[in-house]
Amino acid sequence: MRISLAPALLCFMLVGHSAWASDPYEVTIERNVQAKMRDGVILRADIYRPKAEGKFPVLLQRTPYNKEGDDFGLRGAAHGYVVIIQDVRGRYSSEGEWYPFRNESNDGYDTVEWAASLPYSNEKVGMFGGSYVGATQMLAAIAHPPHLAGICPDVTASNYHDGWTYQGGAFEQWFNESWTSGLAQDTLQRTVQKNTNALNGIWKLPLSGYPLFFPGVPATDSTTALAPYFLDWLAHPNYDDYWKKWSIEEHFSDINVPSLTIAAWYDIFLGGSLRNYVGLKEHAASEAARHGQRLLVVIGGHAGSGRKIGDVDFGPTANLEVDDLILPWYDYLFKNVQNEFATGKSVKIFVMGKNEWRSEDDWPLRRAVSTKYFLHSSGKANTLRGDGTLATSAPRSETPDQFVYDPANPAPTIGGPLCCDSTHLAPGPRDQRPVEARSDVLVYSTAPLDRDVEVTGPISVELYVKSSAVDTDFTGKLVDVWPNGFAQNLTEGIIRARYRGSQEKPELMNPGQIYKLELDLWATSNDFRKGHILRLEISSSNFPRFDRNLNTGLDVAHAQDFVSATNAIYHDDQHPSVLIVPIVPAE
Repeated sequence: MRISLAPALLCFMLVGHSAWASDPYEVTIERNVQAKMRDGVILRADIYRPKAEGKFPVLLQRTPYNKEGDDFGLRGAAHGYVVIIQDVRGRYSSEGEWYPFRNESNDGYDTVEWAASLPYSNEKVGMFGGSYVGATQMLAAIAHPPHLAGICPDVTASNYHDGWTYQGGAFEQWFNESWTSGLAQDTLQRTVQKNTNALNGIWKLPLSGYPLFFPGVPATDSTTALAPYFLDWLAHPNYDDYWKKWSIEEHFSDINVPSLTIAAWYDIFLGGSLRNYVGLKEHAASEAARHGQRLLVVIGGHAGSGRKIGDVDFGPTANLEVDDLILPWYDYLFKNVQNEFATGKSVKIFVMGKNEWRSEDDWPLRRAVSTKYFLHSSGKANTLRGDGTLATSAPRSETPDQFVYDPANPAPTIGGPLCCDSTHLAPGPRDQRPVEARSDVLVYSTAPLDRDVEVTGPISVELYVKSSAVDTDFTGKLVDVWPNGFAQNLTEGIIRARYRGSQEKPELMNPGQIYKLELDLWATSNDFRKGHILRLEISSSNFPRFDRNLNTGLDVAHAQDFVSATNAIYHDDQHPSVLIVPIVPAE
């Protein structure tokens, strides 16, 4: 899919549509141009290029979402680039079998070198695109194609286990099922030339029975499934060699080209996008590669575009298309144009609440002060009407909070970083009061703030927990409560208790024993305005974004039976559960 990210940086508009309107080149288009991969498989691309003599830099996109109908090719070619849009292996016009990630390094290397060899190429190749198209860039870059000179991955992951298929050990059910359902359409048309029988089966158990298969085919038979990789993902819940071989995080030191990384606060791949930027800088093999990294964080990503994302209007400065950044980025890299990328700082972020853009030296912000908000209550923090509070003072002797998590009645997903079916489950910032009214959701809030408080950077929660089950989940959500009561979700996370120590080696709990868990809530940039309330929600489910933990400790793929779990959160002098946020000092 082409990801439209309207919230982008106004100062980047200096090379935008107005420049394209006066671009001098007429455009010629070649359709279904063949490129032979090293194993003989033919991939096909559409090529948009200036109708002029000479050689031009190449901008390459490798996509599973259909190369046809791409208007960026026309704009890029008119601006003096050869734009190549290629269907990846096994998708649409290209030959071969489709399997996510598996062939993207080799095919990416071969395609980059093929593109560099074209008679109208000046041998400089840059890549661009979002979501899985970001993965095709990262996986190509780790293979070191000699003529790859830059990438522009937006809203994409750094690890296809944690942050794509799983998070904190929990299965990303909504994304995994909706994304594979969409991809299965083309797979089925390529094989039996009729519509897929895939359904919206989020309540289906076991998960391996999700209806993405030919009618009558057993769910365990991956050889004839429309999406065999879905079964493979379920078969590898741990971070093992299946995932490590194509994890970007394992190969940061292999990526030595300049990168414009684009992330988004409400995007499903926010955590991975931020890790990509940090990892590429920290593991760069040269100073040039380190200084070539740029980060832009917008608002919506997969959650939407425009000034209004979800239920929140972020103001007029939030409007710009991410495609408006690609040409300035490559003008700077390939044409030595002295634009914002040449003179500005490395990082630009949109600060919500203030609803303004800001340049920064790096990410995370060095001046942000790590601040602890401890959880407090008299044991009655259930629902927004409970007595849960957040304060910078540490707890002493307090009664733990507890709730019953029933997998048959999980706390529902309301907004947040979702993909890829907004019709049935709306993403982005949404009012959380309906879920906060549930007795299985603990709510901890500060008093109304007496001044503006900006929180920008990584967010985490340390919880001391106890459960009646051998395995269960704990979820956390950071919320900005407006004076009118509107509870705006900012960022969230989850931990499956069996993965509390390692995602490689799970370990079940002993019922009744207290454990310390760490929840990664990724990051945000939000100015909590005077009179607003900073809030933390704790529960054991966020369904269907994440699969329901059935509390039995059985494998996620085939488990069907479940039990309720009585879960407790401790907050006393021996067990100081705490929310940790980075606060930016007022200027």
